[in-house]
Amino acid sequence: METAENVIELVIDSNYRFIELVAAVTDNLTQIVGFSQEEAHWVGLAVRESVINAIKHGNQHDIMKKVDVRFAIFDEQIDVSIRDRGHGFDANDLPDPLDPQNLLNPNGRGIFYMRTFMDEVNFTMHPQGGTVVRMLKRKSALSNNSETGSDDAN
Repeated sequence: METAENVIELVIDSNYRFIELVAAVTDNLTQIVGFSQEEAHWVGLAVRESVINAIKHGNQHDIMKKVDVRFAIFDEQIDVSIRDRGHGFDANDLPDPLDPQNLLNPNGRGIFYMRTFMDEVNFTMHPQGGTVVRMLKRKSALSNNSETGSDDAN
């Protein structure tokens, strides 16, 4: 069976009030793909963290700068890209949140969560400026075993 890609794109202002909108879209798309409830929760957390980072660190809360959120959904995975319009950064220069000296430091935790909960996380610079975070999550055996066939009611 061939996997078809479906793409959903959002462009939001750098305002935290839009995080719930992105979260709702994420929740709906993880259901469509068929992730388990637990996996859907972790995907949602990773997407939230990435959007928060784009608003706070990338765009520096500048409401004139947009955040692009692109979801590509497939039968067995979700691919999410978040782009800010900031100056960019090197994800490898962040402090290790597991280092005893950094246990109480909130900086770098969001990226740590993204890398923990998603199967792939990549940071690139967009040719027109800003950072693009691409995250990929594949369905696990847990998701595949929890399917009951009730999704045929579409």
